[in-house]
Amino acid sequence: AAITFPIAYSAATQLGVDPRPFFIAICIAASASFSTPIGYQTNLIVQSIGNYKFRDFWKIGLPLNILVFIVSLIVIPRFWPF
Repeated sequence: AAITFPIAYSAATQLGVDPRPFFIAICIAASASFSTPIGYQTNLIVQSIGNYKFRDFWKIGLPLNILVFIVSLIVIPRFWPF
């Protein structure tokens, strides 16, 4: 996420819009690590203790990531307009 903040800021200033919606989108995307066990440390712990397979994370994580994406598309422009 830290690498993409300067890119988002540059894009927002070139477009002449507020960079805050870009920053919020980056934060949400960086924290949405539901689809894979390698997305976050605790997911690896849960996978090893619970004997889950990589595919098990996809079953729940992918729909959850899609939901977060859709909600973000609705909420970000409403609270942080461009």
